[in-house]
Amino acid sequence: MNKLAIRPVEQAEIETKNPAPQGPAWSWLPDEAPLAMPVQSLSAPEAVAEAVPATSPRTVGLRRLMLLAGTLVLTGLSAIAPFYLYARKGWDGTEILAFGIFMVLITAISCWFVSGLMGLFVMLRGKDQADLAFAPHPALPRTRTALLMPLYNEDARASFARLAMIDASLTRLGAASAFDIFVLSDSTKEEAAADERSVFQAFRQTAGCKTFYRRRTENSERKAGNLAEWVRRFGGAYENMIVLDADSTMAGETLLRMVDAMERNPGVGLIQTAPVIIKARTIFARVSQYSVRLYGRVAAAGLAYWTGSESSYWGHNAIIRTRAFAACCGLPHLKGRKPFGGHIMSHDVVEAALMRRAGWAVHVSAALEGSWEETPPSITDFIRRDHRWFQGNLQHLGLIGAKGLSPMSRLQLAMGCMAYLSSPLWMASLMVGLFIQMFYPVDWTSFFYILNPQFTPFMLASFLSGVLLIGPKFMGAALVLSRPAERRAFGGRRAIAKGMAAEIALSAILAPILMVANTKAFIQILSGHDTGWTTQQREADGLAWSDAFRAMRWQMIAGVGFIAPLCVRPDLATWFAPIVLPLLLAAPIAVWTSRVRSGDALAKKGFLVTPAQDGVSVNPSVLHTPRSPLRAVAGGVLAPVAAPAMVPARAPEL
Repeated sequence: MNKLAIRPVEQAEIETKNPAPQGPAWSWLPDEAPLAMPVQSLSAPEAVAEAVPATSPRTVGLRRLMLLAGTLVLTGLSAIAPFYLYARKGWDGTEILAFGIFMVLITAISCWFVSGLMGLFVMLRGKDQADLAFAPHPALPRTRTALLMPLYNEDARASFARLAMIDASLTRLGAASAFDIFVLSDSTKEEAAADERSVFQAFRQTAGCKTFYRRRTENSERKAGNLAEWVRRFGGAYENMIVLDADSTMAGETLLRMVDAMERNPGVGLIQTAPVIIKARTIFARVSQYSVRLYGRVAAAGLAYWTGSESSYWGHNAIIRTRAFAACCGLPHLKGRKPFGGHIMSHDVVEAALMRRAGWAVHVSAALEGSWEETPPSITDFIRRDHRWFQGNLQHLGLIGAKGLSPMSRLQLAMGCMAYLSSPLWMASLMVGLFIQMFYPVDWTSFFYILNPQFTPFMLASFLSGVLLIGPKFMGAALVLSRPAERRAFGGRRAIAKGMAAEIALSAILAPILMVANTKAFIQILSGHDTGWTTQQREADGLAWSDAFRAMRWQMIAGVGFIAPLCVRPDLATWFAPIVLPLLLAAPIAVWTSRVRSGDALAKKGFLVTPAQDGVSVNPSVLHTPRSPLRAVAGGVLAPVAAPAMVPARAPEL
């Protein structure tokens, strides 16, 4: 099926085999192994699977009932105090609006809290691997797997360095011959493409895996189109594909466990790992790294617990059964104009929903260590990326009602939307609440209330909201403290307490800034503004003051906007200070949190320190010895043969 000889492919030959617009006059590619990937219908699917996947937990229905019951109980308890406050003098329109917004927000927060509590329960009992039972020492793969890294004007040396870590890990385990690496470039800048070609040539000379490179010049449908083009041309040669981002890396042990789980469970279409953040240096990046490293597993384990075999996909660090993806995930264009129409931007969740609709199991797992990614170094880079994700998730509002989707898929589409809509809803809640207070006289007892708190309905509501918001953080800490090895890796109890205090404080400072950014993005998207496709900034040291003031101007304007009503009700200043002060100081905060020097200084004092684990799996080693090379037979299955000759044709012109 696939001779897997590395050779340049002439443009004329490409056009003959595949008339779709392709890249430059050369590429390093294997022989093609086409796989049909039909466009799916969101209104009239040909078939909807009724069978329950074999890997679905037996008690998943009870788990979902527990999630629903816990959410309703916590929401009801949280609603008592605001209901009493608004109802004591009768309801008016603004109070009904304020209460409605509160109920939407508190319901979402309660659901996430209960989900995290389930995750903690599962991990404390050591049941996080129960559904898929990942093998500590899996056998070498019997099937071929493609490692796909899409690139878009990235730092080629950094991206290939991550691939080199994966390749070295697989070579050490004697499994390199079961994996092929594809670099799928969508770069539009010639200098970026030239760097990719140059670094690739050096990389392939030393790589243990077979390595291939292809560049598109027509970037249709962005990353989704990039992957679909690969599936249609080469997917037939591979049973599985593992999708990476340009900032992703994974341990070889983790890759082997994922492949082994797919081979043992033929009904599984996708397994999503829970990557943690590494290589953070700035304060902003360290906050993200610490929170994901300490708390992220609990959230992922909770999601996996109640979604079972109907979980989600986050677009990278996941293994996918190629033929299932090809049969189910040809994405249609949405009707209407951008930003809601056109190609589907946040494609990953939709692809998971379509695979589940066709009967394939989709799992998220918190059991697999050895899955990493990096994060934007500054809040401005994060906001730029989040704006694009916000637009993609808002598209899902029109997809929740797509025909044939499972209730769990619809719920996860809604939760993805809510993750971004919570910011404009929070902003609206603050504005409506402040407007209501303008009709009440100044009450200086509220100004000093924080110094002399009393048990009142308001205090009860504040306490419950605080518990629900930061409770998952304490769940993650409880898990680490219960595991002596992890506790030591984090530096002990005192270091964990310092790290948590710093993370909670910095997250509280950054939250209003992100609230305004997402509210601004929401308004822009509704007004028809398309975010486009920009290159992500992954490494930087310091944000210029001029750039910070330009980027944070709306945050500072919002801060001034809050001051005006507070001049009428100055007694509320103590309650709004945690919102207003970060907004007024948004530019200095953005500069301070973007500097590597500041982040390193904080780490030297013992704050936000995480275990060093770059490229190292903390799971037991997979003990293999190198074996003979493999050849592909029907269906991407492997068989040992004599080493094939790697026959390059003429060298490509660079």
